[in-house]
Amino acid sequence: MADLLACTRRVDGDVDLAGVAGGGGVLFVRDHVGLAGRGVALRGSTGEVVDALAAMAVDDEVGVPGCGPVAFGALPFEPGAAAELVVPAQVVGRDPDGTRWVTSIGPASHPVGLGPSLAAIDGDGPVEPMLPSRFEVAASRPPAEWCDAVAAATARIRAGGLDKVVLAREVVVTADAPIPVDHLLARLRSAYPGCFLYSIDGFVGASPELLVSRHGDIVRAQPMAGTAPRRGDPTADAHLAAGLLASPTYRHEHQVTIDMVHDTLLAFCSYLDYEAEPSVVALAHVAHLATTVEGRLSQPPASVLELVAALHPTPAVCGRPQAAALAAISELEGLDRGRYGGAVGWVDAQGNGQWAVSIRCAEIDGPVARLYGGNGIVAGSDPAVELAETRAKLQAVLEALIRP
Repeated sequence: MADLLACTRRVDGDVDLAGVAGGGGVLFVRDHVGLAGRGVALRGSTGEVVDALAAMAVDDEVGVPGCGPVAFGALPFEPGAAAELVVPAQVVGRDPDGTRWVTSIGPASHPVGLGPSLAAIDGDGPVEPMLPSRFEVAASRPPAEWCDAVAAATARIRAGGLDKVVLAREVVVTADAPIPVDHLLARLRSAYPGCFLYSIDGFVGASPELLVSRHGDIVRAQPMAGTAPRRGDPTADAHLAAGLLASPTYRHEHQVTIDMVHDTLLAFCSYLDYEAEPSVVALAHVAHLATTVEGRLSQPPASVLELVAALHPTPAVCGRPQAAALAAISELEGLDRGRYGGAVGWVDAQGNGQWAVSIRCAEIDGPVARLYGGNGIVAGSDPAVELAETRAKLQAVLEALIRP
């Protein structure tokens, strides 16, 4: 790869990261904090891009995680499958303390100087695309067949050798015009402000779950497991939240995921702990049990990509034991997950980064969107109840996609 220089400069004005990304850029943001990029400085396999980040010349006047060259990626669900990272030619960032910056990347032989002003990269301009007005929505697999797969999974679990397996469904939406990614992002941002909003190469979503982040030597994760549909009534939803916290089944499912995340990260840490009690994260259609895990990495700290590789796939998107769950998914699920259920996020040249679990998402290709939703199946799972829960999860993106 050509010799490149990354030049980072502070920005005084505020930034709209989703506006910077527009419909054709990359985005990873939560609560107005994160990164957005446009253009392509380089693209390649994970190993190639990580090596290129380390070799790149850097002129950084800000010096916080996410400055300098940054690579974005949406890694596939299948462990060990080929993955690709992209380094945008321009990245705009916003830190939790309000620090803002612009990074520009170009040939080292032609220094980029101070880089462009925000005005030069702030959005795609006033051109309005023709919005779709008609949609066809169809499940890739008949719901009754998926329920049969759930029943087969529960029988396999009761027979032993498998404790839990996550089975997903795919719904295909076909519109009468190309689906504008920027409009979908705007609707997801409005409906799910506390989620990780992301867009990378047509893969768009709003994930509530932090897989892992690394800032310096601080590592964090927030595993989620244990889900129930919400009804939209405050009293009913309060009972639902209390039921999630009191349920031995949900608490056990949640604790298994916490233990896996904790035990995996502990090998990289000098100190690690997690909250004594889970919290309930309420979204528009579902509520999840969630627990924050936090600690300090041993020196030298592992790259966030090493942590992602060690953690993925967690029991929350795969099952347990992992090998048996992967085999059951392959036999029973009946779809290629692609990037659904994988990890989406960014990494900088120092190994800092933030990655979410790739759920509540859609693969956009012109007028076609493929949506995914999955559930953890255990011995006592009821296929009809599980089907209803996948519908609640799919509704998160479906409403944003087809809302007038």
